[in-house]
Amino acid sequence: MAMSDAPPSAAHRVEKIGRATVAVVEEIGTGAALVVESLYWLILGPRLRQPVRVGSVFAQMMEIGIQAIPIIALMSATIGVMLAIQGIYTLSLFGAESRVTIGIALSVTREFAPLITGILVAGRSGSALAARLGTMKINQEIDALHVMGINPVRFLVVPALLGCLVMVPCLTFFSDVVGLLAAGLYVNAELGLSLAAYADQVIDILNTDHLMHGLGKSVIFAVLIAVIGVVNGASVSGGAEGVGRVTTRAVVLSISAIVVTDMIFAFVVTRS
Repeated sequence: MAMSDAPPSAAHRVEKIGRATVAVVEEIGTGAALVVESLYWLILGPRLRQPVRVGSVFAQMMEIGIQAIPIIALMSATIGVMLAIQGIYTLSLFGAESRVTIGIALSVTREFAPLITGILVAGRSGSALAARLGTMKINQEIDALHVMGINPVRFLVVPALLGCLVMVPCLTFFSDVVGLLAAGLYVNAELGLSLAAYADQVIDILNTDHLMHGLGKSVIFAVLIAVIGVVNGASVSGGAEGVGRVTTRAVVLSISAIVVTDMIFAFVVTRS
């Protein structure tokens, strides 16, 4: 058998696993360094006469938040109605359809609203951020910023991170309201429960802890979306094909990180 056809040795496999592990650790370290450096420029930038541009932050907030309202509303309403349909169907087996509000209220505020919002923002804004930074790196625009004495983290990363931190929790709360309202409309049509009675039940069931559970997760999701988008965009290579590759990778990693983090967060909080 020729040497080129020989199966990879155990040492070669271990080496590949080691290289992959080092690459993952390096990416995590780069993301953590970006967060720390962003905080540095946010706090000390004005003292160094290099403040974060407020206009850029508002532009990112518009792109991440305001322009995402239609798709967030559509998906939240759909999820709310689906929860109502499945809840009524399941509880009807036990003759307890009137208790469907409990499942709807807790599921929407604690799980589905932050999760759907995070996934949609990752698909819209995380991919756009990775593509924009990747294109700028391919065109050597980031190198030009260095030459002009402009720190790329302050100029590009901090506005995107701030925009995500502000708008993702706001979109999550908006998703809570839309999802609960859509579910209430279906419950009203299916069970004849008035919206006023439905609203009273929701208010009795929910408390601040339930809302903060979902909003707290949304803050973590916002950081993950921004950091993963930036790290992938900054690692681009290979021209236009490379930009497409890192954009896809940013979306996949963001959604995967959101789902895994959601599971860990729910497990830790429910055990405390």
